[in-house]
Amino acid sequence: MTQRIAAPHAFAPEAIKAMYALEHSFQASGLDPVLMELVRLRASQINGCAFCIHMHTTDLRKQGEPEMRLYLLDAWRESTLYSDRERAALGWTEALTRLPETHAPDADYAVLKAQFTETEQVQLTLLIGAINTWNRLSVGLRVAHPVDASLAAA
Repeated sequence: MTQRIAAPHAFAPEAIKAMYALEHSFQASGLDPVLMELVRLRASQINGCAFCIHMHTTDLRKQGEPEMRLYLLDAWRESTLYSDRERAALGWTEALTRLPETHAPDADYAVLKAQFTETEQVQLTLLIGAINTWNRLSVGLRVAHPVDASLAAA
């Protein structure tokens, strides 16, 4: 993979500043930090964003998340390791990340509505939109994830 722009943040500082302000607002949203990271990680998996997958798995590990929950996130529907609230958020994440195919189905929204207040639904929807924007920036411009030299391919 060849990075297309070395420091994309430098070329749109006001837009990036606005994105960081949006991200900062999620800290006061009342949503659980682990749930938010799981949502970010799941969207990043769907979008194939190595930079974001690296970042969010690292952040989840720092928060004490068990490795098995990270390994099984891609198969969350078949795993018992996720709460009903997490399942609702992950289903909504998949529906919105794959919006052209899903059109945000009523069934997914009904599950979301049973677990989240209207304020939380809006916050979660904005969070999903934000991570999809970050994914598009990183994938589109081929932003490289950090690499531990001992793990790098020859």
